[in-house]
Amino acid sequence: MHLKRIRAPKFWKISRKERKWTIAPRPGPHKKFECIPLLIIVRDILHLAETGKEAKSIIKKGEILVDGKPRKDFAYPVGLFDVIAIPKIKSFYRVVPTSYGLDLLKIDEKESNLKICKIFNKTTVKKGKIQLNLNDGKNILADGEFKTGGSVLIELPSLKIVEYIPMEKNFIGIVVKGKRSGMMGKIKKLVKGKFGQPAKVICTIGNEEVEILEKYLFVVGKEKPLITVS
Repeated sequence: MHLKRIRAPKFWKISRKERKWTIAPRPGPHKKFECIPLLIIVRDILHLAETGKEAKSIIKKGEILVDGKPRKDFAYPVGLFDVIAIPKIKSFYRVVPTSYGLDLLKIDEKESNLKICKIFNKTTVKKGKIQLNLNDGKNILADGEFKTGGSVLIELPSLKIVEYIPMEKNFIGIVVKGKRSGMMGKIKKLVKGKFGQPAKVICTIGNEEVEILEKYLFVVGKEKPLITVS
């Protein structure tokens, strides 16, 4: 459960030379270097504790909620668009992409029960129902038309689908990885993948027309994002 500090992502905001080791995120819904261990969020980013021992105590009491559920594992991996709620002090945050990795964005309480997830895959299960496989490991049974690549706005912690956002022309998307991470743009054209080439999206970001890998773009709304993501 330990990781050399020198190997930790810079967005963890931990000191590099103070100690040799830090907490490694436990295997879970997000990749090892695309998430932040809950203890580091409590101690190093939000400064709710001065030491790891104090941070563990807060977490074990169930005072930190991730996506609407108390998480008592100090190494729990918190990743893209996860919602962190601390009801005791009425503070709410969303993990968002930035040019330097991931960061916490403070949000209103009214948004703390909403999250946008990307549909990575969908499968047919018993009785012909459709199961949506989302980017954060969640699986939701759904009725209606849903396409891979689109996004769903879900209610936490019930996972009820509030709205479906298709990956289509003129919709708004946010880049979640790469040199334009954290930037938002309007979709102009979808380019299908072929002969081993990945699918891409042509977007207008500012006054520039750029090409983004489809897997790095999360569609978040039509005229504007349905929730605060930047």
